[in-house]
Amino acid sequence: MDVWQSNRITTAVEALRRPLKLHFIPFLAAGHMTPLCEMARSFAAYGHHVTIITTALNAISLENDVHLDIAAGHCINIHTLQFPSEEVGLPDGVENLTAVTDNDSLLKVCRAATSLLQKSFEDFVLQNPPDCLVADFMYPWAHDLAARLGIPRLVFNSFCVFSVCVMESIKKNPITGQDPHAFTIPDLPLPITMNIRPPIPFLKAIDKPLELEAKSYGLLVNNFVELDGVFVEHYNKITGHKVWHIGPTALIHRTEEETAKGTHKNEPCMSWLESRKPDSVIYICFGSSGTLPDNQLYEIACAMESCGHSFIWVVPGKDEAEKEEEKERWLPKGFEERMMKEEKGLILRGWAPQVKILGHAAVGGFMTHCGWNSVVESVGAGVPMVTWPLHSDQFYNEKLVTQVQGVGVEVGVEEWGVWVLDERKKTVKRDRIEKAVRRLMDEGEEGEEMRRRARELGEKAREAVKEGGSSHENLKTLIRELQETRDSKLVNAT
Repeated sequence: MDVWQSNRITTAVEALRRPLKLHFIPFLAAGHMTPLCEMARSFAAYGHHVTIITTALNAISLENDVHLDIAAGHCINIHTLQFPSEEVGLPDGVENLTAVTDNDSLLKVCRAATSLLQKSFEDFVLQNPPDCLVADFMYPWAHDLAARLGIPRLVFNSFCVFSVCVMESIKKNPITGQDPHAFTIPDLPLPITMNIRPPIPFLKAIDKPLELEAKSYGLLVNNFVELDGVFVEHYNKITGHKVWHIGPTALIHRTEEETAKGTHKNEPCMSWLESRKPDSVIYICFGSSGTLPDNQLYEIACAMESCGHSFIWVVPGKDEAEKEEEKERWLPKGFEERMMKEEKGLILRGWAPQVKILGHAAVGGFMTHCGWNSVVESVGAGVPMVTWPLHSDQFYNEKLVTQVQGVGVEVGVEEWGVWVLDERKKTVKRDRIEKAVRRLMDEGEEGEEMRRRARELGEKAREAVKEGGSSHENLKTLIRELQETRDSKLVNAT
């Protein structure tokens, strides 16, 4: 063997020992970015080199966690790109869907993320080639980019596998007509009944991303296999595609102190919860972008006062300093003062520490829009739900919660929005809201059974992320497969 060949073999052996190099590209929306970046941190915790590629303002929201990882000796980096604010006609400071207040701005952020930033993403990846590219499914161009480099592309999908199975079924069995009556989704392992039909623009918007997703090396999901249940096997059967459940991500990097119930007293809402009885409070939140019209907020307020259950209600877009006449557009006169005096309710305007609230022993229910992160956070905390979907996959998620797992009550929404900020034309009336809350929160057999099921799922979620749990083992298996893929390529090159 000559010196040149010996050196090549030595170099190859050394390369086999090196950590994986992975690039993560999250979509510019909190519901996509948070779980994918938590997954990135998990790879870094195993000693692999991770780079998260995003824009400058989005990077700021990640810096605290990344600094903690670096302090712990993990190799993780954030590479920032210039957001094309002027080119899309957005003011400085708007680089995430959470920051927009209208559909026009929403579409501009989407255009910047999926189209105008493409070359910047590609240039960095091509100049700094990784062993694996992990990109949100909203970036279909990542398919060709990974192919050019000859590396695996993992797709992060903000949906659960159950919802993907429903989407695939609807794609193969197109819905015809506009019959508003209930119908059953065909070709699923369990009968799933929908009371409202998905809008055609939504079906068209997800068609191409899902098609390219199926051509990737595999799918990453913020979930644990026990929650998707029989639909994991069904997904493998109908697609033949690899999927790795690596979640709930909200539980992965939490310390025991952070997840312990009733130990968070630094926020006013957590102190308020300390005085409540176990399972007595319903938490109401429709996501960071889930704004409802004033007349709908008014109906929620009336329902909560009538049913008498304690609540914490998160209302984005409202100002503490609003005038009394402005407040009375969405709250009955004197409502907030009465609730505070009677210690029945607390209204939070803007952001709330959702994971902490759901983890408190006093919280016995969650009125939610069924965004996937909120669903999996509620399940992880063992809290049942009142389901109130607004748009996109949320209507499918609702069925997993209520019909498959039996840990929720449907409020009965009759309007399916295409975009998060779509105007709501139909109002859910107070009597329907009150009925759903009472079914969950009153001391009856139905509510208690849902709480029992939710607690069991919560325990399974916590076990999933521990050493030896399903999500923990999925991550280890995936890392091993990626290493084997890279190593076989290096050996063949020698």
